[in-house]
Amino acid sequence: MKLLSIAIPCYNSEAYMRHCIESLLPGGDEVEILIVDDGSTKDRTAEIADEYERKYPGICRAIHQENGGHGEAVNTGLRNAEGIYYKVVDSDDWVDEAAYQEILSTLRRFVCGEETLDMLISNFVYEKQGAKRKKVMNYRTALPQNELFTWDDVKVFMLGQYILMHSVIYRTELLRECGLELPKHTFYVDNIFVYQPLPHVKTMYYLNVNFYRYFIGREDQSVNEEVMIGRIDQQIRVTKLMLGYCDVTKLKKRKLRRYMVRYLEIMMTVSSILAIKSGTEENMAKKKELWQYLRKLNLTLYLRLRWGFLGQGTNLPGKSGRKFSIVGYKITQKFFGFN
Repeated sequence: MKLLSIAIPCYNSEAYMRHCIESLLPGGDEVEILIVDDGSTKDRTAEIADEYERKYPGICRAIHQENGGHGEAVNTGLRNAEGIYYKVVDSDDWVDEAAYQEILSTLRRFVCGEETLDMLISNFVYEKQGAKRKKVMNYRTALPQNELFTWDDVKVFMLGQYILMHSVIYRTELLRECGLELPKHTFYVDNIFVYQPLPHVKTMYYLNVNFYRYFIGREDQSVNEEVMIGRIDQQIRVTKLMLGYCDVTKLKKRKLRRYMVRYLEIMMTVSSILAIKSGTEENMAKKKELWQYLRKLNLTLYLRLRWGFLGQGTNLPGKSGRKFSIVGYKITQKFFGFN
Protein backbone atom coordinates (compact mmCIF):
# COMPACT_ATOMS: atom_id res chain seq x y z
CA MET A 1 0.00 0.00 0.00
CA LYS A 2 1.22 3.49 -0.90
CA LEU A 3 1.43 6.34 1.56
CA LEU A 4 0.02 8.94 -0.84
CA SER A 5 -1.90 8.79 -4.11
CA ILE A 6 -1.65 11.92 -6.27
CA ALA A 7 -4.09 12.28 -9.14
CA ILE A 8 -3.20 14.57 -12.04
CA PRO A 9 -6.24 15.31 -14.25
CA CYS A 10 -4.86 15.91 -17.76
CA TYR A 11 -6.75 17.24 -20.76
CA ASN A 12 -4.58 18.31 -23.70
CA SER A 13 -1.85 19.10 -21.18
CA GLU A 14 1.23 18.35 -23.28
CA ALA A 15 2.67 21.85 -22.82
CA TYR A 16 2.99 21.69 -19.02
CA MET A 17 2.23 18.23 -17.58
CA ARG A 18 5.91 17.15 -17.55
CA HIS A 19 6.80 19.95 -15.12
CA CYS A 20 3.98 18.83 -12.84
CA ILE A 21 4.94 15.14 -12.91
CA GLU A 22 8.66 15.83 -12.46
CA SER A 23 7.93 17.87 -9.33
CA LEU A 24 6.14 14.86 -7.82
CA LEU A 25 8.69 12.16 -8.62
CA PRO A 26 10.91 12.96 -5.58
CA GLY A 27 8.20 11.28 -3.48
CA GLY A 28 9.71 7.97 -4.58
CA ASP A 29 8.14 4.57 -3.95
CA GLU A 30 5.89 5.82 -1.14
CA VAL A 31 3.86 7.80 -3.68
CA GLU A 32 1.79 6.75 -6.67
CA ILE A 33 1.23 9.33 -9.38
CA LEU A 34 -2.04 8.68 -11.21
CA ILE A 35 -1.88 10.48 -14.56
CA VAL A 36 -5.50 10.60 -15.67
CA ASP A 37 -5.78 11.30 -19.39
CA ASP A 38 -9.30 12.71 -19.71
CA GLY A 39 -9.89 11.86 -23.37
CA SER A 40 -7.19 14.16 -24.77
CA THR A 41 -7.23 14.29 -28.58
CA LYS A 42 -5.40 17.45 -29.66
CA ASP A 43 -1.87 16.68 -28.45
CA ARG A 44 0.46 14.02 -26.97
CA THR A 45 -1.01 13.94 -23.45
CA ALA A 46 -1.85 10.22 -23.67
CA GLU A 47 1.61 9.33 -25.04
CA ILE A 48 3.37 11.32 -22.31
CA ALA A 49 1.30 9.57 -19.63
CA ASP A 50 2.29 6.16 -21.04
CA GLU A 51 5.91 7.27 -21.30
CA TYR A 52 6.07 8.08 -17.56
CA GLU A 53 4.40 4.77 -16.66
CA ARG A 54 7.07 2.89 -18.63
CA LYS A 55 9.90 4.98 -17.21
CA TYR A 56 8.72 4.85 -13.57
CA PRO A 57 6.87 1.53 -13.07
CA GLY A 58 5.31 1.21 -9.64
CA ILE A 59 5.27 5.00 -9.21
CA CYS A 60 3.49 6.43 -12.28
CA ARG A 61 0.27 4.94 -13.62
CA ALA A 62 -1.37 6.11 -16.83
CA ILE A 63 -5.15 5.94 -16.78
CA HIS A 64 -7.06 6.70 -19.98
CA GLN A 65 -10.77 7.50 -20.03
CA GLU A 66 -13.39 9.06 -22.26
CA ASN A 67 -13.67 12.79 -21.69
CA GLY A 68 -15.66 13.41 -18.53
CA GLY A 69 -14.23 16.70 -17.31
CA HIS A 70 -12.03 17.60 -14.36
CA GLY A 71 -14.45 16.16 -11.81
CA GLU A 72 -14.62 12.77 -13.44
CA ALA A 73 -10.81 12.68 -13.64
CA VAL A 74 -10.71 13.28 -9.88
CA ASN A 75 -13.32 10.53 -9.42
CA THR A 76 -11.26 8.14 -11.55
CA GLY A 77 -8.16 8.91 -9.53
CA LEU A 78 -10.03 8.18 -6.33
CA ARG A 79 -11.43 4.90 -7.65
CA ASN A 80 -7.92 3.74 -8.57
CA ALA A 81 -6.06 5.12 -5.58
CA GLU A 82 -4.13 2.63 -3.47
CA GLY A 83 -2.61 5.22 -1.15
CA ILE A 84 -3.70 5.85 2.42
CA TYR A 85 -4.02 9.55 1.57
CA TYR A 86 -5.27 11.27 -1.58
CA LYS A 87 -4.18 14.51 -3.23
CA VAL A 88 -5.14 16.24 -6.50
CA VAL A 89 -2.56 18.30 -8.40
CA ASP A 90 -3.68 20.00 -11.61
CA SER A 91 -1.49 19.40 -14.63
CA ASP A 92 -0.41 23.04 -14.99
CA ASP A 93 0.60 23.31 -11.32
CA TRP A 94 3.52 21.85 -9.37
CA VAL A 95 4.82 21.34 -5.83
CA ASP A 96 7.84 22.55 -3.84
CA GLU A 97 10.29 19.71 -3.20
CA ALA A 98 11.39 20.67 0.32
CA ALA A 99 7.79 21.16 1.46
CA TYR A 100 6.86 17.88 -0.27
CA GLN A 101 9.30 15.96 1.91
CA GLU A 102 7.83 17.56 5.05
CA ILE A 103 4.35 16.60 3.90
CA LEU A 104 5.38 12.96 3.41
CA SER A 105 7.19 12.87 6.75
CA THR A 106 4.06 14.16 8.50
CA LEU A 107 1.76 11.64 6.80
CA ARG A 108 4.20 8.86 7.62
CA ARG A 109 4.07 9.73 11.32
CA PHE A 110 0.33 9.27 11.46
CA VAL A 111 0.33 6.04 9.47
CA CYS A 112 2.87 4.56 11.87
CA GLY A 113 1.30 6.05 15.01
CA GLU A 114 -1.91 5.39 16.90
CA GLU A 115 -3.76 8.60 15.99
CA THR A 116 -5.83 8.90 12.81
CA LEU A 117 -5.46 11.94 10.58
CA ASP A 118 -8.40 12.77 8.30
CA MET A 119 -7.15 15.93 6.59
CA LEU A 120 -3.74 17.56 6.20
CA ILE A 121 -3.68 21.25 5.30
CA SER A 122 -0.71 23.20 3.92
CA ASN A 123 -0.13 26.54 2.19
CA PHE A 124 -0.29 27.28 -1.51
CA VAL A 125 1.29 30.02 -3.60
CA TYR A 126 -0.45 31.95 -6.37
CA GLU A 127 2.03 31.72 -9.25
CA LYS A 128 0.19 34.51 -11.06
CA GLN A 129 1.56 35.35 -14.48
CA GLY A 130 2.92 38.89 -14.58
CA ALA A 131 2.46 39.53 -10.85
CA LYS A 132 5.41 41.23 -9.10
CA ARG A 133 4.52 39.79 -5.71
CA LYS A 134 3.52 36.18 -5.11
CA LYS A 135 0.52 35.83 -2.84
CA VAL A 136 0.77 32.99 -0.31
CA MET A 137 -2.39 31.54 1.16
CA ASN A 138 -1.53 30.43 4.66
CA TYR A 139 -3.69 29.50 7.65
CA ARG A 140 -1.57 30.68 10.59
CA THR A 141 -4.38 32.82 12.00
CA ALA A 142 -7.02 30.14 11.56
CA LEU A 143 -5.46 26.82 12.54
CA PRO A 144 -3.18 25.43 15.25
CA GLN A 145 0.24 24.49 13.86
CA ASN A 146 2.09 21.17 14.02
CA GLU A 147 -0.45 19.33 16.13
CA LEU A 148 -3.49 17.15 15.61
CA PHE A 149 -6.66 19.15 16.24
CA THR A 150 -10.45 19.08 15.81
CA TRP A 151 -13.04 21.63 14.71
CA ASP A 152 -13.32 22.79 18.32
CA ASP A 153 -9.70 23.96 18.16
CA VAL A 154 -10.09 26.02 14.98
CA LYS A 155 -9.51 29.75 15.41
CA VAL A 156 -10.84 32.49 13.09
CA PHE A 157 -10.80 32.32 9.30
CA MET A 158 -10.27 35.78 7.82
CA LEU A 159 -12.24 37.10 4.84
CA GLY A 160 -10.82 35.47 1.72
CA GLN A 161 -9.14 32.68 3.70
CA TYR A 162 -10.56 29.34 2.60
CA ILE A 163 -9.32 25.76 2.44
CA LEU A 164 -9.04 25.02 -1.28
CA MET A 165 -8.19 21.91 -3.27
CA HIS A 166 -4.60 23.16 -3.51
CA SER A 167 -4.18 23.13 0.27
CA VAL A 168 -5.77 19.84 1.26
CA ILE A 169 -4.86 16.15 1.46
CA TYR A 170 -7.60 13.76 2.60
CA ARG A 171 -7.53 10.26 4.03
CA THR A 172 -8.59 8.19 1.02
CA GLU A 173 -11.14 6.03 2.83
CA LEU A 174 -12.84 9.12 4.26
CA LEU A 175 -13.59 10.37 0.74
CA ARG A 176 -15.01 6.99 -0.21
CA GLU A 177 -17.06 6.66 2.96
CA CYS A 178 -18.64 10.11 2.54
CA GLY A 179 -19.69 9.20 -1.00
CA LEU A 180 -17.76 11.93 -2.80
CA GLU A 181 -18.68 11.88 -6.49
CA LEU A 182 -17.98 15.01 -8.52
CA PRO A 183 -20.31 15.76 -11.45
CA LYS A 184 -19.11 15.10 -14.99
CA HIS A 185 -18.52 17.80 -17.60
CA THR A 186 -18.72 20.56 -15.01
CA PHE A 187 -16.18 23.21 -14.09
CA TYR A 188 -15.56 24.56 -10.56
CA VAL A 189 -16.17 21.17 -8.89
CA ASP A 190 -13.03 21.69 -6.79
CA ASN A 191 -15.35 23.65 -4.49
CA ILE A 192 -17.35 20.47 -3.89
CA PHE A 193 -14.14 18.55 -3.21
CA VAL A 194 -13.25 20.83 -0.30
CA TYR A 195 -16.81 21.26 0.99
CA GLN A 196 -18.84 18.04 0.93
CA PRO A 197 -16.40 15.90 3.01
CA LEU A 198 -15.98 18.45 5.83
CA PRO A 199 -18.69 17.11 8.20
CA HIS A 200 -16.90 13.75 8.04
CA VAL A 201 -13.51 15.25 8.93
CA LYS A 202 -12.85 14.77 12.65
CA THR A 203 -9.11 15.34 12.89
CA MET A 204 -6.84 17.80 11.09
CA TYR A 205 -3.21 18.86 10.98
CA TYR A 206 -1.83 22.12 9.61
CA LEU A 207 1.71 22.15 8.26
CA ASN A 208 2.87 25.72 7.64
CA VAL A 209 4.85 25.08 4.44
CA ASN A 210 4.37 26.53 0.93
CA PHE A 211 3.74 23.19 -0.75
CA TYR A 212 1.45 23.76 -3.74
CA ARG A 213 2.29 26.17 -6.56
CA TYR A 214 -0.93 27.29 -8.22
CA PHE A 215 -0.28 28.67 -11.71
CA ILE A 216 -2.76 31.31 -12.74
CA GLY A 217 -2.90 33.56 -15.76
CA ARG A 218 -3.55 31.54 -18.92
CA GLU A 219 -6.23 33.09 -21.11
CA ASP A 220 -8.07 29.79 -21.49
CA GLN A 221 -7.88 28.92 -17.78
CA SER A 222 -11.21 28.05 -16.15
CA VAL A 223 -10.69 30.70 -13.45
CA ASN A 224 -10.09 33.47 -15.97
CA GLU A 225 -12.85 35.97 -15.21
CA GLU A 226 -14.17 36.22 -18.77
CA VAL A 227 -14.23 32.43 -19.01
CA MET A 228 -16.10 32.24 -15.70
CA ILE A 229 -18.76 34.66 -16.93
CA GLY A 230 -19.19 32.51 -20.03
CA ARG A 231 -19.64 29.48 -17.77
CA ILE A 232 -21.90 31.11 -15.20
CA ASP A 233 -24.44 28.28 -15.58
CA GLN A 234 -21.84 25.81 -14.30
CA GLN A 235 -20.86 28.07 -11.41
CA ILE A 236 -24.53 28.29 -10.42
CA ARG A 237 -24.99 24.53 -10.82
CA VAL A 238 -22.09 23.80 -8.47
CA THR A 239 -23.43 26.35 -5.98
CA LYS A 240 -26.85 24.70 -5.98
CA LEU A 241 -25.32 21.26 -5.47
CA MET A 242 -23.35 22.55 -2.49
CA LEU A 243 -26.44 24.16 -0.99
CA GLY A 244 -28.17 20.79 -1.09
CA TYR A 245 -25.55 18.45 0.38
CA CYS A 246 -26.60 19.05 3.97
CA ASP A 247 -28.43 21.58 6.11
CA VAL A 248 -25.41 23.45 7.43
CA THR A 249 -27.54 25.45 9.87
CA LYS A 250 -28.13 22.21 11.84
CA LEU A 251 -24.52 21.08 12.15
CA LYS A 252 -23.67 20.56 15.83
CA LYS A 253 -20.04 21.68 15.62
CA ARG A 254 -20.27 25.47 15.85
CA LYS A 255 -16.97 26.27 14.14
CA LEU A 256 -17.58 23.74 11.37
CA ARG A 257 -21.05 25.23 10.86
CA ARG A 258 -19.66 28.75 10.73
CA TYR A 259 -16.97 27.83 8.21
CA MET A 260 -19.34 25.97 5.87
CA VAL A 261 -21.89 28.81 5.98
CA ARG A 262 -19.14 31.25 5.04
CA TYR A 263 -18.06 29.03 2.16
CA LEU A 264 -21.61 29.03 0.81
CA GLU A 265 -21.67 32.79 1.27
CA ILE A 266 -18.65 33.25 -1.00
CA MET A 267 -20.13 30.85 -3.58
CA MET A 268 -23.34 32.92 -3.68
CA THR A 269 -21.25 36.10 -3.91
CA VAL A 270 -19.13 34.86 -6.83
CA SER A 271 -22.20 33.73 -8.78
CA SER A 272 -23.89 37.08 -8.14
CA ILE A 273 -20.87 39.18 -9.10
CA LEU A 274 -20.34 37.23 -12.32
CA ALA A 275 -23.96 37.88 -13.26
CA ILE A 276 -23.60 41.58 -12.49
CA LYS A 277 -20.31 41.92 -14.40
CA SER A 278 -21.77 40.18 -17.45
CA GLY A 279 -24.11 43.14 -17.90
CA THR A 280 -26.91 40.99 -19.38
CA GLU A 281 -30.48 40.80 -18.17
CA GLU A 282 -30.44 37.07 -18.84
CA ASN A 283 -27.70 36.52 -16.27
CA MET A 284 -29.32 38.92 -13.83
CA ALA A 285 -32.42 36.75 -14.04
CA LYS A 286 -30.26 33.70 -13.27
CA LYS A 287 -28.86 35.52 -10.24
CA LYS A 288 -32.36 36.29 -8.99
CA GLU A 289 -33.44 32.69 -9.54
CA LEU A 290 -30.43 31.41 -7.56
CA TRP A 291 -31.39 33.49 -4.52
CA GLN A 292 -35.02 32.38 -4.85
CA TYR A 293 -33.81 28.77 -5.06
CA LEU A 294 -31.95 29.19 -1.77
CA ARG A 295 -34.98 30.83 -0.15
CA LYS A 296 -37.20 27.87 -1.01
CA LEU A 297 -34.55 25.31 -0.07
CA ASN A 298 -33.48 26.72 3.29
CA LEU A 299 -35.11 29.90 4.61
CA THR A 300 -32.85 30.12 7.66
CA LEU A 301 -29.71 29.96 5.53
CA TYR A 302 -31.22 32.38 3.00
CA LEU A 303 -31.84 35.01 5.67
CA ARG A 304 -28.30 34.57 7.00
CA LEU A 305 -26.69 34.96 3.56
CA ARG A 306 -29.05 37.48 1.96
CA TRP A 307 -28.85 39.96 4.81
CA GLY A 308 -25.19 39.45 5.59
CA PHE A 309 -22.58 41.96 4.45
CA LEU A 310 -21.77 40.21 1.17
CA GLY A 311 -25.39 39.35 0.42
CA GLN A 312 -26.46 42.95 0.77
CA GLY A 313 -23.45 44.15 -1.21
CA THR A 314 -24.32 41.96 -4.21
CA ASN A 315 -28.03 42.76 -4.19
CA LEU A 316 -27.99 46.56 -4.25
CA PRO A 317 -30.84 47.94 -6.40
CA GLY A 318 -30.48 49.69 -9.75
CA LYS A 319 -27.55 50.36 -12.07
CA SER A 320 -25.73 52.45 -9.47
CA GLY A 321 -26.05 49.59 -7.01
CA ARG A 322 -24.53 47.18 -9.52
CA LYS A 323 -21.61 49.54 -10.14
CA PHE A 324 -21.00 49.81 -6.41
CA SER A 325 -21.01 46.01 -6.12
CA ILE A 326 -18.38 45.71 -8.86
CA VAL A 327 -16.18 48.39 -7.27
CA GLY A 328 -16.34 46.55 -3.93
CA TYR A 329 -15.45 43.29 -5.66
CA LYS A 330 -12.45 44.83 -7.43
CA ILE A 331 -11.11 46.27 -4.17
CA THR A 332 -11.44 42.86 -2.49
CA GLN A 333 -9.88 41.17 -5.54
CA LYS A 334 -6.84 43.44 -5.44
CA PHE A 335 -6.42 43.15 -1.67
CA PHE A 336 -6.59 39.36 -1.51
CA GLY A 337 -4.72 38.70 -4.77
CA PHE A 338 -7.19 36.31 -6.40
CA ASN A 339 -8.06 36.58 -10.06
